Amino acid sequence: MAVINDMNYHDQQNKNNILKLRAVLETLPPYCREFFRGIENYTSTRTRLAYAYDIRLFFEFLHDTNSHCAKLDIRDYPLSLLDAVTRVDIEEYLEYLTLYQKDGKTITNDERGKARKLAALRSFYNYFYQNEKIEKNTAALVPLPKRHAKEIIRLEPNEVAILLDQVEDGTKLTQKELEYHRKTKTRDVALLTLLLGTGIRVSECVGLDLQDINFDEGGIKIRRKGGYEAVVYFGDEVETALLDYLEEREHMIPAEGHENALFLSLQNRRMAVRSVENLVKKYASRVTTLKKITPHKLRSTYGTSLYRETGDIYLVADVLGHKDVNTTRKHYAAQEDERRRRAANAVRLRESENE
Repeated sequence: MAVINDMNYHDQQNKNNILKLRAVLETLPPYCREFFRGIENYTSTRTRLAYAYDIRLFFEFLHDTNSHCAKLDIRDYPLSLLDAVTRVDIEEYLEYLTLYQKDGKTITNDERGKARKLAALRSFYNYFYQNEKIEKNTAALVPLPKRHAKEIIRLEPNEVAILLDQVEDGTKLTQKELEYHRKTKTRDVALLTLLLGTGIRVSECVGLDLQDINFDEGGIKIRRKGGYEAVVYFGDEVETALLDYLEEREHMIPAEGHENALFLSLQNRRMAVRSVENLVKKYASRVTTLKKITPHKLRSTYGTSLYRETGDIYLVADVLGHKDVNTTRKHYAAQEDERRRRAANAVRLRESENE
């Protein structure tokens, strides 16, 4: 039996997701285990865990709203129940998702949230239908909710400069925040410069280890969504910020198990996604009150800047790690329209009389 030790961030996250999935499966009917084994080879642990939560929520809805289902423990629901569920049942479930109470909390879902939960249910139904274990693929009859396009929020070039200046000098921070700022300024500058200068995801950022940086090639090795590795290259500003931080990093004593982590918290542990989100919110709120800036908005900012400079949507898709260029095109459609408008006057048909 292999002993697991010295796992990197991504392996540790996968381990945690697997353990959480097993705990959820203990609350579901036995045939659910077959489904999750069946999709294991082409889904991430994060996706499978999200599916498990969504399927449990559907069963809980049936338990609370259907008198027949209420008589049974969810773990005893037979597979034949899927054939008994009607299209109307699933449509009512989607309506329920708009607003419901769970564990004393009010939870809401917009079109995107509903679409994700219906996608989980569709996958669940499709697996058993394809394997001829149920007669009807009812979930496939329910159309996905129409998703309205969201405005892409990003920082303008002048706002980027102001944000980084704020991270460096902290002039608008409170007295309490300045106490922490004195200890974390170099780290914070390196972290935000890296996010703004490469467009990597916050999960990719916190997962970086010291050995993932290659200054000779000017690149960092990251683990993308889906588990594959990629190298993202950085410019001079990112290099300078990282080198400044690494000088300080050499004098830190990491907590046990966090020796390889690039970005450390004040507790000398690997920074968490939530910590970076709070850090970005803290500094960005001093720069703009009209935009809700998150790490993902910094990613959008980088993508916009790269597209403006290169006009190459395929390059932007590749650097951002989008598997489908249409995903990228959808996000930067406004820039494409702007370029098309400029094209209207780019070609002159006749010389002007004034020329």
